[in-house]
Amino acid sequence: MIGRAADLVLRGVEWMLALALAAMVIMVFGNVVLRYAFDSGITVSEELSRFLFVWITFAGAVVVMRRGGHLGFDLLVRALPRAGRQACRILSDLLMLACCVVFLSGAWSQTLLNLGNAAPVSGLPLGWAYAAAVVSAAGLLVLIAADLVAALRGRDPPEPSPETQDPGA
Repeated sequence: MIGRAADLVLRGVEWMLALALAAMVIMVFGNVVLRYAFDSGITVSEELSRFLFVWITFAGAVVVMRRGGHLGFDLLVRALPRAGRQACRILSDLLMLACCVVFLSGAWSQTLLNLGNAAPVSGLPLGWAYAAAVVSAAGLLVLIAADLVAALRGRDPPEPSPETQDPGA
């Protein structure tokens, strides 16, 4: 039930990522055409594209984490017996949770500090760009905590989805 809800939320995030990427492409391409063909441009498009790129990067990390697509080195872990693999998984999850807590704390502080600072062209609060890190850290925390709970219950980790597998392997 919770896995399905997470998949639905992440599907919505994927759609937002696709829309943000399309908006970036349109703004940047349109600005290039305007600059070279008409010697003008839309000044705010560069800044908005930068903000969208930050959000795409951080939100995309959460989606990739859910799919098991982040780089990992598991040659040694796969050679261990099941109990050793579970112990390494639990230790890994605990270390990642600690890193995410530090990341979330720093991102939250930066977001609050920059809410009062305005972007030079659009005037948008710079805290909105830093908020992408807060959302990403919170999403990663939830996914890692869910994996830790599954590991403590003795469940094997889910296999990475087919679209994250190397086709040449």
